[in-house]
Amino acid sequence: MKAIRRFTVRAVIPEPLSALEELALNLRWSWHRPTQRLFRAISDEAWHASHDPIQLLGAVEPARLEALAADPGFVQQANELRDELRRYITEPRWYQGLEGAPASVAYFSAEFGVAAALPQYSGGLGILAGDHLKAASDLGIPLIGVGLFYRSGYFRQSISGDGWQHESYPVLDPDGLPLSVLRRPDGMAARVSLALPDGRSLSARVWVAAVGRVKLLLLDTNIRENDEDLRSVTDRLYGGGGEHRLLQELLLGIGGVRAIDLAVELLGLTPPTVFHTNEGHSGFQGLERISNLIGDGLSFDEALQVARAGTVFTTHTPVPAGIDRFERPLIERYFSTADLLPGVTLDQVLSLALESQMGGPDSVFNMAVLGLRLGQHANGVAKLHGRVSRAMFRPLWPGFDADEVPISSITNGVHAPTWVDSTLVALAEAHFGTGDTTRVDWESEQLADAALWAARNEMRAATVTDARRRVRAAHTVTGGIAPAWTEQVLDPGALTIGFARRGASYKRLTLMLHDRERLRGILTDPERPVQIIVAGKAHPADDDGKRLIQELYEFAEQPDIRGRIVFLPNYDITMAQTLYPGTDVWLNNPLRPMEACGTSGMKAALNGSLNLSILDGWWDEYYDGRNGWAIPSADSAGDAAERDALEANALYDLIEHQIAPMFYDRDDDGVPAQWLAHVRYALKTLSPELSADRMVMQYVDELYTPAHHFATTLAADRFAAARSLSAWKKKVVAAWPQVAVAHVESGGLDAVPQVNDALHVRAHVALGELTPDDVRVEVVYGHSEPAAGDELTELRSRELAVDTDAAAADGTGTTAFTGTVVLDRAGSFGYTVRVLPKNELLAAPAELGLVAVAG
Repeated sequence: MKAIRRFTVRAVIPEPLSALEELALNLRWSWHRPTQRLFRAISDEAWHASHDPIQLLGAVEPARLEALAADPGFVQQANELRDELRRYITEPRWYQGLEGAPASVAYFSAEFGVAAALPQYSGGLGILAGDHLKAASDLGIPLIGVGLFYRSGYFRQSISGDGWQHESYPVLDPDGLPLSVLRRPDGMAARVSLALPDGRSLSARVWVAAVGRVKLLLLDTNIRENDEDLRSVTDRLYGGGGEHRLLQELLLGIGGVRAIDLAVELLGLTPPTVFHTNEGHSGFQGLERISNLIGDGLSFDEALQVARAGTVFTTHTPVPAGIDRFERPLIERYFSTADLLPGVTLDQVLSLALESQMGGPDSVFNMAVLGLRLGQHANGVAKLHGRVSRAMFRPLWPGFDADEVPISSITNGVHAPTWVDSTLVALAEAHFGTGDTTRVDWESEQLADAALWAARNEMRAATVTDARRRVRAAHTVTGGIAPAWTEQVLDPGALTIGFARRGASYKRLTLMLHDRERLRGILTDPERPVQIIVAGKAHPADDDGKRLIQELYEFAEQPDIRGRIVFLPNYDITMAQTLYPGTDVWLNNPLRPMEACGTSGMKAALNGSLNLSILDGWWDEYYDGRNGWAIPSADSAGDAAERDALEANALYDLIEHQIAPMFYDRDDDGVPAQWLAHVRYALKTLSPELSADRMVMQYVDELYTPAHHFATTLAADRFAAARSLSAWKKKVVAAWPQVAVAHVESGGLDAVPQVNDALHVRAHVALGELTPDDVRVEVVYGHSEPAAGDELTELRSRELAVDTDAAAADGTGTTAFTGTVVLDRAGSFGYTVRVLPKNELLAAPAELGLVAVAG
């Protein structure tokens, strides 16, 4: 049969129900329960089949819509929800009460997981981006999201009878999704275009999704203007080889900035002053902005200052292997086209991201290095990940301690209205008068243990019901009949552990299988049975990850345990929203410190699940001994096998001796009071901390507002400060080889120094062509252990001031700087003197990577 051409026919909505279209096209419905209830009232069956208002409206019979249009109560409810949505979009919120914050922020990401109805995500990075947009909308932040529209999304996963993962790529029709085309006044679709090295161009139309009050722009190359091979550039998320990925990232970064310009023109959006790149995939956006500034009359170096000042770069990668890297010849081929980025040369592009800057080869172009070179403001996604990132990228700032590398951290959060189960919301409303579970005192006596336990049981039962349905469906994927045993998998009353993650090897999906007989005993314990629900996708090219899934699947299919451990295929948002709430324990056992954050455990925690995790990612900073359990890390083990054995046995011990006994310790009413005390405490203390509201507010305070300040300062008076800063940097870089600490004098201490003694320091510094105003001379001090050699720990510093009395007194041409350090604690002490560039437009002392230290 010839290929079938498919398209979506949207339902004709009766005029009295016109509010339904407006509600369906704004993705706020995905976290707004009253709107969800409205659509579910149209057809409960159609709602549960799709969880998508547009699909639902297309599935119901016209007669049903006509009947509802004649129902005054339903029409009124729809109109009231539409009016409430309009108020939500326009009325001032938290952000509108701030001063000095940017008028608009652009947020770039290769994937966005807003709702299952818009499948443009693969895992945690995309879900985080979706939660970021939703929290920004709730807080009133004028955010513009920028991504790509993938015609086949990521992939749908199925598991064959032998446990092997298979991928399929259903083609999405954007006309059937909550999207609209960005159009010009004449009705023609707006386009962005990129010049390619072979004389061709890559064009893309722009789809617009409304995420509450946030606009999400998605670029799509599947249009007639493109040659056949270029139409497939946005075919799949993370698909294709190096050149395919490069084309996607050029379109995302360069085309994304051009799409914003179109949206500003055609939708009346405010031009952003801050550009946030969520991982390195969108790093080329900075080069496009530099090109535009060159067009405004700036030099490359001057434009670089402006672009850097307004850029925030978030890295999610704890290992070099996770960074996008391109071979230099490929970069040379694409950027040798002068029309791609007018005014920007190939050498300038290469200078920003070759790995030779980190001691690597000059044949590799590194997107994380580009992100850091183009972003004056950078952060990791948990405190531990921030430390890992500073150590990993330290070679870019030679001469500085890892703690001084200018990469901060903001721990991820999750969007509570999306992820907290309606059962828990209803419980909060009934007992505390609010459905905001992040602001409830869960330890209050207003809530009885019995009521909380009933809610937890209800959520677990829903998870089991959903898991049974999915297991049955997985066994009929090839057209067969599901075995009878699939009707009874899992027990709604048993201790339930959840584990759902990408199939990457470092996440160690099969660590639980280390001692299979011991695990079998845990699962089949007659008095304290445990059950485990597992889900996750391996990347299509990751055969090692697929083998891990196969190994677990084969174990789970054994007749004596197949009702106690199940693997659920095609892990996505819809599954996650039912899975997290119904787990009693959420398991996470990556190789520390390779988990950047791990937000799945956050979503479980917001529903009253207790975490059982390696101290990695967010858990490293939030575990306190009462909110869950920490699996001891065997970092000092001799090899990987020994480490796995030690950590797996610790996992078994915790389940057998602490978790299961506490869960099954019941009072006369069958309630596990001690268990619920931990649940209450975890809900009360973690819910506010793990919310995306907290995360996004931190971004505003710590990164967006400072970036806006620097960017607007440099742009003022026709970029006067940018020109000045560029000239100053050139002067400092040229003069720095002559900068040196010639001599250091100290005094003021007794033979045996004591706490509160004062150390007086005078440093004589050669400045060459620089002035004292160009530098910061400081004494750096801290603990000095003999075993550490010249390394100081717990560094602190104090700036020294110019000693006008001693200036050039000895005729050596040096400048004297003096200061005092008070010894405020006992122990080993060491200090040195160093010189750094100083300018109020530098965001961090280490920014230029220049330092001169006393010999």
